[in-house]
Amino acid sequence: MTETSERITNQREGEPGGTPPVIDSAFARWLADRAGQVLLDVRAEMGFADGKALKTAGDRAAHDLLRTELARWRPADAVLSEEDDHSRVAWQDGEPSSVRPERLGSNRVWIVDPVDGTREFSEEGRTDWAVHVALWSADSGNPSHLAAGAIAMPARHRTLATDYPPAYPPLPIDNGDGRSIRIAASRTRPPAFVTALAEEIGAELVPMGSAGVKIAAVINGEADAYVHAGGQYEWDSAAPVAVALATGLHASRIDGSALKYNEADPKLPDLVVCRKDLAPRLLAALQRHLP
Repeated sequence: MTETSERITNQREGEPGGTPPVIDSAFARWLADRAGQVLLDVRAEMGFADGKALKTAGDRAAHDLLRTELARWRPADAVLSEEDDHSRVAWQDGEPSSVRPERLGSNRVWIVDPVDGTREFSEEGRTDWAVHVALWSADSGNPSHLAAGAIAMPARHRTLATDYPPAYPPLPIDNGDGRSIRIAASRTRPPAFVTALAEEIGAELVPMGSAGVKIAAVINGEADAYVHAGGQYEWDSAAPVAVALATGLHASRIDGSALKYNEADPKLPDLVVCRKDLAPRLLAALQRHLP
């Protein structure tokens, strides 16, 4: 076993990584960074010859670390991870054959995505993938009930989190050059309605990878908006939405309603994240282009 393999194995098995911060928002950052380092180690150890194997190994290594550390440091909290068995199953009240998920009876639930953007993670040279760690709390005062969140972008050596929310992105300077609105979009399969929306409002589509990286681009001011419809789950957006809201950005469903998490059905298929000054215009245009 190589040194890297041994380190990855030890972290999978929960080798202590020091005492984490007590405050939840700082803990979310710490946890996302730990998982991100494991993913960088997996990449370095395995290389990119077998993309499918790399995706599987990365998902498993990061999931195992997240689950282990949450069990150690937040044992009373529930967890929803993309890599959990039956994570996509919607629970329906009154079905005798279904077991009510523990998280639905918990006041605190960590919603995590071990690798957001596995395609990009498995491609050499790509940095547009992320780790998501968010905390849903029944006691949180905001409609989403997101109390903490962190987006780690390990290949970019950057983490955005609610412990130190980024400053609100600066408004673009109008140089009279007709600069268009920039909408972060999938680099491989942008939804048809997003293309039509961009054409109507004169926007430019900016292709990039994972949902977390797209929302991070809005937070950083590299894009003005991210609009999605067509299929996502709570773990795809919980952490980046938590950071976006802490930054002061607009985040909602594409019909303008509030984003809700820790629901009986974990599917959360659509959202829009943008600067607040753009929200009325985007939401109005979206009503004409809803899929």
